Amino acid sequence: MTNKWLTIDQIADYLQVSKEKVYKLCQRGRMPASKFGGQWRFKVKEVDAWLKKQRPKKK
Repeated sequence: MTNKWLTIDQIADYLQVSKEKVYKLCQRGRMPASKFGGQWRFKVKEVDAWLKKQRPKKK
């Protein structure tokens, strides 16, 4: 599954957040995504790496 392209519905389900939240992150360029034919697509591997970077830093 890590090399597949996912739709907005699939990635929202994967991340357990709303589609609206995913749309906002994409439109602001804050989440790794590509647009194909006017629709957002996501690579799980890239999203997982992005999430890892979002974790709070340990002091």
